Amino acid sequence: MAADLVPDSLWERVEPLLPVRPPRRYRFPGRRPVDDRTALRGIMYVLRNGISWSQLPTAAFGVSGVTCWRRMRDWTEAGVWPALHELLLA
Repeated sequence: MAADLVPDSLWERVEPLLPVRPPRRYRFPGRRPVDDRTALRGIMYVLRNGISWSQLPTAAFGVSGVTCWRRMRDWTEAGVWPALHELLLA
């Protein structure tokens, strides 16, 4: 279910548009961030199915709806989401 939402051919076009994540701190690094491809899968599932972020099946996608929402917010604030959205609609 989740794997086919972002095929390799699409990911090759999406990845260059995404901002580079800052390196993790050496001391007290916190949790590892979810990779962008996993977050994008969750975002696409929520948007395609018209469900709320809290209804994203975490077990199936390996990411929570809140994490996907935050990643989309970060991409929007970075000015990446409009171009990314156009690419996903094509």
